Amino acid sequence: MKKTVFATILFFLMLSVPFFHPLADDLQNKINDLGSQIQALVQEKNLTQSDYDTAIAKLNSIKSQIAEIEAEIAQKEIEVKKGEQALEYQKNLLNQRVNSYYKNVNKNSLSLITVLVSPNLSDSLRDFFYQKSLVDSDKETIIKVVLYIKNLEEIKANLTQQKASLAALKIQVDQQSQTLASKIGDLSSQISQLVAQQQSLIAQRLAALNLPQSAYTSTSGCSSDLTNGKDPGFSPGFGFFTFGVPHRVGMSQYGAKGRADAGQNAEQILKFYYNADYTTGYNTGVNIHVVGTNEYGQNIDQTLNVEDYLKHIYEMPTDWNMEALKAQAIAARSYVLAATNNGASQICPSQHCQVFKQEENSDAWKQAVSATAGIVMTSGGSPISAYYSSTAGGYVYSSSNSISSRPWTKNAQDGSGSYNNFSDVRNNAYDKSSPWFYCDWGGRSNYGNTAWLKPEEVADIANVIMLVQKDQSTIANVYQVDAPNPAGKDTWNQDRVKQELRNRGGNPFNSVSSVSISADFGSGRVTSVIVSGDAGTQTFSGDDFKTYFDQRAPGNIQIVGPLYNVERR
Repeated sequence: MKKTVFATILFFLMLSVPFFHPLADDLQNKINDLGSQIQALVQEKNLTQSDYDTAIAKLNSIKSQIAEIEAEIAQKEIEVKKGEQALEYQKNLLNQRVNSYYKNVNKNSLSLITVLVSPNLSDSLRDFFYQKSLVDSDKETIIKVVLYIKNLEEIKANLTQQKASLAALKIQVDQQSQTLASKIGDLSSQISQLVAQQQSLIAQRLAALNLPQSAYTSTSGCSSDLTNGKDPGFSPGFGFFTFGVPHRVGMSQYGAKGRADAGQNAEQILKFYYNADYTTGYNTGVNIHVVGTNEYGQNIDQTLNVEDYLKHIYEMPTDWNMEALKAQAIAARSYVLAATNNGASQICPSQHCQVFKQEENSDAWKQAVSATAGIVMTSGGSPISAYYSSTAGGYVYSSSNSISSRPWTKNAQDGSGSYNNFSDVRNNAYDKSSPWFYCDWGGRSNYGNTAWLKPEEVADIANVIMLVQKDQSTIANVYQVDAPNPAGKDTWNQDRVKQELRNRGGNPFNSVSSVSISADFGSGRVTSVIVSGDAGTQTFSGDDFKTYFDQRAPGNIQIVGPLYNVERR
């Protein structure tokens, strides 16, 4: 009975400490491969995000495997400690079994002689085989104990070796991580610089369009709207039409006209566009100092009473509804008082501030100024910077979308009814009468000065977006092909963009058959642009499409706002 119990215990102990295999060669191979890849990245000048993504994935996989092996080693160490606790008992057992083995071997030898001379052969044979079984049992136990001790020693040696190997590997991986992190940081810095440069260059393109900020301007309207009959000389073609023009903050002048024509008075109009108080009786004795050159080439240096200053403002056509003119006069009064801190500082005479001319404006305008004398939009008792622009495109936006936040600005639909689709915006917006309400902007002289694009040109813009999504370091290579590269880099043409995209695992378009646009009509922003063609269908965010359209489109063709639609001819 004791022999059976001990054998069971011994068998359990031997199973609990299996042989620990060495570190898998494939893990070391992966680390070596990663080291080579990182070294190549260190030397590479034209780094790509996809290269780093691959290296990071491998590095994370190796770290995960190292963690698993560390956990396995820790478990083996626990098992070794258990084995060591039983080791002294097993050594004593080994001594006992060795003594028993030699004793039983001698007995077994004597038993064989006894068998040969015994008168009772049957009993003698039984005794002989019993003694032999004892000898065999002792031998088997001795072998098991010796193997157990040997296995335990091998495991301890392996654990020591593997812990040292893993420690070295962790140092190697940490070094590789630092190298990779440094290069990724460099790439991120480069990309940040490229993006900042991109935004600056796109802003310069936008400024070059000379968009009509003021409703008074004589600046022409759309490049190739749906009614002027301009023919680009090709078909099919795609046109991207923007609702409104920047900056869309505060009062839309054409919106004020639409509201006045619908029967709203100046106070109602202004309270819609501004989260501010309609305040009467404000100080009319403030003097305003105007200094600078206006859009008409006049050099101005005058100081006037605020009410006289307003008579020289040219921001809205003066044949409009008187309530719209009054709203404009109050907005202009509020703006100049805020901009000069009630006359403490000077103001410019151009549209960067408010358009001021040496001569007074029309009688209708002066009547609007007189009728609103002392009326100001205020917040906390102080005049607000009452921003306004010609055409907001059916929506107004908070200043936080373009400049620092002003609590008196708001995000709102500027229409006589709700918007559920593009048709609703075009039919219900108060500023729909503006010649710049729904326009495509820019053009090319060789295509009738229109802004229509060929299917392969839209395909090229889609390919540019897909390429940059795979590798942001290509941003500076994908400016418009018909102008010098403003970033000082090589500009990749359509074929080169397609090849670079293929090199990074992409599937480029050769031609586009359809483009559709989805928008959030509550906020007035495009959410996605879906492009379909010979490469299938790709969906881009509205912001990404606009950004790379404005960067890549030929001529000076641009999308100038957050809400735009596509037309096909």
